[in-house]
Amino acid sequence: MLSPRLSLVCSCLLLACSVAHAQIAPPAPHVDEAFDLMNLMHDQGLHDLVHERWNAYGQFTYISSAKLPFHAPYTNAGGSPNSLLSDAEHSFTATFTLYFGLHLWKGAEAYFAPEAVGERPLSNLKGLGGSIQNFELQKGGSPTPQLYRARTFLKQTIDLGGERVERSSDPMQLAAVTTSRRLVITVGSFTILDVFDRNSVTWDPRQTFFNMAFMTHAAWDFPADARGYAFAGTAELYWDDWALRIGRGTQPKNPNQLETDFRLWKYYGDQLEIEHNHKLFGQAGAIRLLGFRNRVRSGDFDEAVDAFERDPAKNATRCEGFNYDSNNPNAPDLCWVRRPNVKLGVGISLEQYVAPGIGLFLRAFYADGRTEVVAFNAADRSLSFGVVAHGNLWQRPLDIAGIGFASAWISRAHARFLARGGIDGFVGDGGLKQGAESVLDVFYSVSLWRAFWLSADYQLLFSPGFNADRGPVHIFAGRFHAEF
Repeated sequence: MLSPRLSLVCSCLLLACSVAHAQIAPPAPHVDEAFDLMNLMHDQGLHDLVHERWNAYGQFTYISSAKLPFHAPYTNAGGSPNSLLSDAEHSFTATFTLYFGLHLWKGAEAYFAPEAVGERPLSNLKGLGGSIQNFELQKGGSPTPQLYRARTFLKQTIDLGGERVERSSDPMQLAAVTTSRRLVITVGSFTILDVFDRNSVTWDPRQTFFNMAFMTHAAWDFPADARGYAFAGTAELYWDDWALRIGRGTQPKNPNQLETDFRLWKYYGDQLEIEHNHKLFGQAGAIRLLGFRNRVRSGDFDEAVDAFERDPAKNATRCEGFNYDSNNPNAPDLCWVRRPNVKLGVGISLEQYVAPGIGLFLRAFYADGRTEVVAFNAADRSLSFGVVAHGNLWQRPLDIAGIGFASAWISRAHARFLARGGIDGFVGDGGLKQGAESVLDVFYSVSLWRAFWLSADYQLLFSPGFNADRGPVHIFAGRFHAEF
C-alpha cells in the first residue's frame, strides 16, 4: 500500500498531467505565453480573454528538505522543548490547489480556492524563528493530506478614470480592462499577502526562494490562523503610480492556533501600506511602506519574567491556561500573563529591475518586540535582500535562479525571556547566547516542459532560534512544481 505522502504525490501528478496545461504568469515579469486551452475556447467563442466571465487554474508543489547534523552544546535544556534538533532530519510538503474565479456583475468577482496539504516539518516546526526552511509549512499540519478551504472572497473594483489598464488571466485574477485610478474592495477569507507586500521579484515563492524569510517580512506579525489565512476586509486605492491599502483581519483565539476569534471589534490586525511605482533607467521598480497594529490577547515577555521572579510557582509547568507544553519548572511562561495587548510594527520593501527578467529586492522591518508572536514568525526585526533572474540571458527563458540573504533579531525583552528558559510558539532552547538568526538561500529552477519546474536549493543557517551557541546548519532541498 502506498504511503499517504506518496499517494498524494501520485494522484496530484496524474491530475496535473491530465488537465490541459498552460503557462501561468506570476506577478513578476516571467514569460508572455498564450494559454492554449483558453485561446482555443476564445477562438470558438466560449471564453473571453479580454473580459473573462470565469477562469480555473491549479498548481501542485512537492518540496523535500534534508538537514545535516550540526553542532549544539545543548538542546532542549531543562525541559524547554523548542530546539531545532541537532541530528539529521528530513522534511517534506505536498500542496495541491485549485483556483476558481467568476464574474458576477460590473467590477464584481468571486473567488474560491480549495487546497490539500500534507507535511512533515523539521523538529515539529520548532527551533527556527525567522527563517523556516520551507515556506509551505503550516502550524499543526500532518503527513496525511488535509483538505480545506484556503480562500473564499468577493472583490469589487470601481473605476475612477485615468489610463486604460489590461489585467491578465491568472489564478485569483480574471482578465479584465480597468483604469489606472480605481478603488478595489476585497472581503472574505484569504491571506493578507494576497493584498499587501506584493513584491514582484519574490512574490511567488513556489517559483523562487524556498526559505520563508523571503516570502515577506519575517517580523511582520500579520493576522492569520495556523494555515496563514484570515477573514478580512481590505480597500485599495490606485492613483496612477501610487497605491494606498488598508485592511483589518481576524486573529486566532490563542497564539499560533487554527481556531479564529471573529470579534473584529475587540481583537484584530490592522494594516496600512503606501506604494509608489517608478521607472529607473527604463526598468520598473517600486517602494512600499507598511505598518501594522495588532490588538490581541498575548503574553508580555517582561511581565512573564517578573511574575516568575516574584513567585517561582508561576513557572512553565503549572499554568492550566493555554501554553506551549514546556516541561521546564525553572522557567517563566507566557501563560500567566496573557491579556489584551497592542503590538506595532513598520517596514519598507524595495524592488528594482536592472534588466528584463532580473530583479533586486530588499525588505526591512521593525516590530516593538514586547509581546509574543500571535500569527507568524518569532522575529522582532528582520532584513532580507537578494536577486532573482529569469533565464533569458542564457537562452533558458523559463528557468529561474536566485540568491538571497536574510537576518532576523529579537528584542531585549524577548531575549531575556528565552535566556531564562522560556519558550514562545517557535523557539526556546532552555538557554540563550543572543545572535541574529541568518540564512543564505541559493536556488536554481529548471523548466522541464513549459509549466513544469524542477528546482534545487541550498541553505546555510546561522544561530537557529536566535542562539549563537548553536549551528551553523546546512539544508539541501528539491522542489517539483506544476501549473495548469
